[in-house]
Amino acid sequence: MQRLILQNKNRITIASAGLIILAFTSKFAFNNDQIFEVALMIASVIGTIPIAIQAYQALRVRVVSIDVLVSIAVIGAFLIKNYEESAIVTFLFLFGAYLEQRTLNKTRSAIKELTEMAPESAWKQMENGEFVEVEVEDVDVGDILLVKTGAKVPVDGTVLTGEGHVNEASITGEPVPSGKEPQAKVFAGTILVNGTLQVVADRVGEDTTFGRIIELVEEAQDSKSEAERFIDRFSRYYTPAVLALAFIVWLISRDIELAITILVLGCPGALVIGVPVSNVAGIGNGARHGILLKGSEVINDFSRLDTMAFDKTGTLTIGKPEVAYTQVYAENELARSYLASIEAESDHPLARAIVDYLGDLPLFAVESTNVIKGGGISAAVDGHRVLVGNIALMEKENLPISERVRDDVSQSENTGHSVVLTAVDQEIVMMMGIRDQVRPGAMEDLQKLKRLGVKNLVLLSGDNQGTVDLVARELGLTEAHGNMLPEDKSAYIAELRNQGQIVAFVGDGVNDSPSLALADIGIAMGSGTDVAIETSDVVLMNSNFSRLPHALGLTKATARNMRQNIFIAIGVVLVLLAGVFFSDWMNMSIGMLVHEGSILLVILNGMRLLRYRLS
Repeated sequence: MQRLILQNKNRITIASAGLIILAFTSKFAFNNDQIFEVALMIASVIGTIPIAIQAYQALRVRVVSIDVLVSIAVIGAFLIKNYEESAIVTFLFLFGAYLEQRTLNKTRSAIKELTEMAPESAWKQMENGEFVEVEVEDVDVGDILLVKTGAKVPVDGTVLTGEGHVNEASITGEPVPSGKEPQAKVFAGTILVNGTLQVVADRVGEDTTFGRIIELVEEAQDSKSEAERFIDRFSRYYTPAVLALAFIVWLISRDIELAITILVLGCPGALVIGVPVSNVAGIGNGARHGILLKGSEVINDFSRLDTMAFDKTGTLTIGKPEVAYTQVYAENELARSYLASIEAESDHPLARAIVDYLGDLPLFAVESTNVIKGGGISAAVDGHRVLVGNIALMEKENLPISERVRDDVSQSENTGHSVVLTAVDQEIVMMMGIRDQVRPGAMEDLQKLKRLGVKNLVLLSGDNQGTVDLVARELGLTEAHGNMLPEDKSAYIAELRNQGQIVAFVGDGVNDSPSLALADIGIAMGSGTDVAIETSDVVLMNSNFSRLPHALGLTKATARNMRQNIFIAIGVVLVLLAGVFFSDWMNMSIGMLVHEGSILLVILNGMRLLRYRLS
């Protein structure tokens, strides 16, 4: 019965409004006081029932909610035969709850849109080679799928054949379609604007980028910020305090109507709803712009940020370094093949650059591989001991290093190149200079961060100091530290935090995970490793670095919006209570009208965040 009544609360609100209209029409148009009084009595009773049920449910779990205050106030007004007040108060409270729910649903529309955009079916290649439409749940990793013009990409995958343009706004927030060709990556939930693609499934279901977006945003909505937790605690004590105040006023004045009015006007509805609506709207805006904010607590810390540290490769740079030149020191016909054989087994960006540069060469079996942290690789290839790495590795292994090699290494590092030396059987035979390119527009984005109040922009990299300094000068960074191991980065982050700074770290690799976890705010590039994404607090989908200023500006706007809503809520309650004690015009109906108006005001104020764009 209780569930049925609550499910029909909107119908009860309409009926209550109709009865109130009938009451005042009969009184002022036909001078019929009997219908006036009966209609208001019925409106009071039916309007009080759903409110009283919610109050009872709250009391069962030992919570003195707003519904308890309103129920007591309305019942009191009814008992003293103030039917006009009781009817109007119940209607305004129910109508306010309706408006609150409706506007809250709008703030969650971004998440709803994401869910509705999830693909439902896919054209899957069967054993006979034909493509058959199946439910997306029936697609497994490794399946080959056909994506036609206008269709949603059902999985995260790699293009096998075909070309086309894909609208990736649901992932990156970018409205301009991205060109796709064989070996290009595609994401679930994106739309093929033109062309036809055959795609092999790399990730399916909840494991896709799109699936993780929905999951993370839903988790973020359910989390509570420090401000929300404070308000929960405040409301737990505030509501009984209002009850006590009303009782004390009644004891002193013996004015039951005044005591009931205090109960109505003291309802902290706008305070309770103001902060959550700001958080939900801010998180929804981020989701629509390719930014995942993992919870309300992230918004609070991110908005107060004063230091931001960056990894270099894949973050400030594109992450696709290329071999700029090669220097040969000793003739060895098979040295290039040895190097290609070792680097082919690594997924390090420098290794991929070397493999691409060397092209098709005969490869040898690689044995006894030993990865030396911060140095390089030692391995046995074709019966030879091969070292691949930096000069520190060669020194550690006690290789003879000529002045020419040292000069070349120094000059290369000073011009911003990463140096990879190759040694065969204790002799350095070759050096390669590799350079990554700075992300286009990175300098402008960093300037925006400075304008938003980030005081220190710090580069932390495992690359040589010369390369790091060059990138820092090019981008106008505050500090630059090279030759850093993962533990060095995390130690530096810890030191900054110990100095009282609020620190964010931006990275994309497994080696960045300790720093991402240790920073106040960990920010991962969306195309980075799963570990980095899971460890972080914020994810920039598809590694769109230009979204970083938007993310910071959005969190600042959200935090500011929260404070505005708290000020509105507390200010309205104080004005109403002051009006009760120091004016003659304040009554329950006017107070409830202002009270519900304040709830609507904080909701509408929060909804402004859905339209936020960094200017």
